Amino acid sequence: MIEIINNIRFFLPIIALLWGVFLILTLRKPQRFRNSIVLMAALFFTMFFIAGLFGDYMSHVLIICFILFFLSLLIVPFLLIDNGITMIHRESASFANLLSLILGALIAIGEIATFVNILCSESYEQMPTVFNLTAFISTSIIYFSMWILTFVLYIVSIQFMPHRMNFKYIIIHGCGLIGGKRVSKLLSDRIDKAIEIYEKCADKPIIIASGGKGTDEAVSEADAIKGYLLEHGIPEDKIIAEDRSTTTMENLQNCREIINRRNEKGRIALVSSNYHIYRCILYASKLGMKCTGIGAKVAFYYFPSATLREFAAVFTSYPHILWIILGYMLSVVIPFAIQIFVQ
Repeated sequence: MIEIINNIRFFLPIIALLWGVFLILTLRKPQRFRNSIVLMAALFFTMFFIAGLFGDYMSHVLIICFILFFLSLLIVPFLLIDNGITMIHRESASFANLLSLILGALIAIGEIATFVNILCSESYEQMPTVFNLTAFISTSIIYFSMWILTFVLYIVSIQFMPHRMNFKYIIIHGCGLIGGKRVSKLLSDRIDKAIEIYEKCADKPIIIASGGKGTDEAVSEADAIKGYLLEHGIPEDKIIAEDRSTTTMENLQNCREIINRRNEKGRIALVSSNYHIYRCILYASKLGMKCTGIGAKVAFYYFPSATLREFAAVFTSYPHILWIILGYMLSVVIPFAIQIFVQ
């Protein structure tokens, strides 16, 4: 490790390559998730390079960076557990709302395993099983946490990404209504974002309000969105209600049919909550729709649980789960298996 640090300047070509690849990928397809993976790698190697600029104090800077990183990780489980409790109080004790609490507990276990691993490092020969087990748990938690962190980085970056406001269509993805008929804060934030985009477009686009009527709803989500748009000054002839869909995929399928029937092609903006944008773009791509995802902000207390729920929905599906498992096998399971076998 010392030898690597002393020759840190050799990371420069890797850093240049990673940042170059990131820029090329972002310019070509700015809303692809793989861009965030490359960005994470670029930031990691850049940290080593910056530390190298401090010369003889390079190792001290790296130590400080890692200490700050791990100190910040220490508070993560407490924040997630607190968020889970908040979600239970404000929403309900459903499994979806318990996700942040569960993840917080798992990360806490990983951190405990890390500290045990550090404490056992000097007495490795006396307790090799404990050392290997805690190291395996710690590494596993860090691996999956990095995937979630990369997903959060994607959500944050895509929300602040600039866009050319020359859309022909704006699709608003609906969500549950309050009392079965009133627009919720989550949905109103999506509609407000769509109105903001509409007003910035010189040639006013068509807004497609998408969302069917649930079993517990008095009106469709599309009709509720349309009513909100009319109340905020959007002309009725600029609004189309798609009120038959019940899922994100159906939202997009039905909206595609509407656009095809109109036979007026143009750029399409997909507007939803920031944590939901990746899935919207993913499904649109599968349907052959070239769309720009634009995320609306969500309440701070709601963001962790919603993000974890969305992460689970997307990354437990093929091929995402395949890449995660493959990466886990190559970076965690196989190295530990080899180490144990060698011993």
